[in-house]
Amino acid sequence: MAAKSRTHNSILNIVTGLGGYVINTVLGFLCRIVFIRCLSAEYLGISGLFANILTMLSLAELGIGSAIVFALYKPLAENDESKIASLMRYYAKAYRIIGIVVAIFGLCMIPFLGFVIKDPPHIKENLYVIYLIYLFNTSSSYFFSYKSSLIMADQQNYIVTGLNYIVTILQSIIQMVYLLLTKEYMGYLIIQTIGVFTYNLIISHIANKKYPYIKNKNILPLDKNEQKSLTSNIKALTIWKLSSLLVNNTDNIIITYFSGLATVGISSNYTLLSNTLNSLLNQIFNGISASVGNYNAIESNEKKIKLFNNINLLNFWLFGWATVGIIVLSGDIVKLCFGENYVLPFNIPCIIGINFYMVGMQNAVWTYKNTMGLFRQGRYLLIVTAIFNLVFSILLGSEWGLFGIMLATSISRLLTNTWYDPYVVFKYGLNTSPKIYLKKYIYFLILLIITIIVSLYLCSFIEFNTILDIINKFIICIIIPNLIFLLAFYKKDEFKYFLELLNKFKMLILHYIKLIKKY
Repeated sequence: MAAKSRTHNSILNIVTGLGGYVINTVLGFLCRIVFIRCLSAEYLGISGLFANILTMLSLAELGIGSAIVFALYKPLAENDESKIASLMRYYAKAYRIIGIVVAIFGLCMIPFLGFVIKDPPHIKENLYVIYLIYLFNTSSSYFFSYKSSLIMADQQNYIVTGLNYIVTILQSIIQMVYLLLTKEYMGYLIIQTIGVFTYNLIISHIANKKYPYIKNKNILPLDKNEQKSLTSNIKALTIWKLSSLLVNNTDNIIITYFSGLATVGISSNYTLLSNTLNSLLNQIFNGISASVGNYNAIESNEKKIKLFNNINLLNFWLFGWATVGIIVLSGDIVKLCFGENYVLPFNIPCIIGINFYMVGMQNAVWTYKNTMGLFRQGRYLLIVTAIFNLVFSILLGSEWGLFGIMLATSISRLLTNTWYDPYVVFKYGLNTSPKIYLKKYIYFLILLIITIIVSLYLCSFIEFNTILDIINKFIICIIIPNLIFLLAFYKKDEFKYFLELLNKFKMLILHYIKLIKKY
């Protein structure tokens, strides 16, 4: 019964995540085109820069979210309402403090904006007012949205993602219409603020209705041992999050310093494509995360390893395929959608593709690391990653500009968490040799390089003149990678596992279609 429930919830989570994300992405992409047509590239730079700054401020979250979700797996499985309520009370108190801290630190950042933005952008809106709106959106979310973690830990991520996409889709439509009619950036931001606030209120209301006991007045506090364990995990996650933010969210600040806001805006068209693909594929891993946590809590080590191998093959297939598309097609897509002035040299999509693949191939590892509670192992090594990234970004950025900054991120990841996180999972979580993972990683990498070379060679015969040319390249990037991967894996047990899973997925979809017809 439990296995059936895990599969059922995972499929619902994945279907909702993918379906909503596809619709939302198409609208978001259209909104991006409207944004560029109606406003200058400097507005794109402002959006990217402020988003990065405020993401860094979310360090105040201190990893509490991940620690609480891990702590909720067991009481949810045992239906221990008292423990769940105690955890959520602790969570609510912590997040109210965090929201205030983020707001205070955000206000303290205002005097330093002039240092980061050396050349003031040519816009009519007040830069500081725009920043305050971004800050309000970020800090206010902490007072409501923490309750979504309870729903997700209960393997019902489809509720959270479904609501998020409904609100975001409506928000995008309204923003596009507003920009086309007025070409005003401030109203565009206010609509975004209303959307964020609406989502937070609704998700809070849903959590209160689904779990009414979290609103009880007589909730017992967590005992000292539980608080000590939780604090230990939070400390480890704090270090991890700090270094992760420094690695992933300092690039736009450094690019702004060396090359200006316009370069941030132009490069963001490329990173938009990779981030879109990353977010789309992550819907799958987000959808299975709680179920994997439930599985790892009760199954044998042998079964855990087998499931990891299955997930890891899926991980490579999806992110390897997407990497081919980023390297081969992104320049043509940018030229088609935004114009030739926004096209960057071929080395930029190449390095973006490399970074995309390196991060994407960690998904299976991170899913296991987080659901096994391996928060403390390797926490200090990530600080080294962050230091490497900052030092290499400054050195290589001053020499090679945008390419150097992105290359610095690749080097930093390769030297640290790319090899160490799998080592932690296999040694401390699965109690087996990490060499198994290393051999497969090298094999996957060689296979991907061959696939990219073949795809680039075939696409080299097609010159970009019409939309039909990009469609032909797109077809090549669909057929060639999947054909090569199929020939490489069709005899593997992992591939057969996913054929069986697809059959279960088909049966479940047919079941819901019958229910819809019935009613």
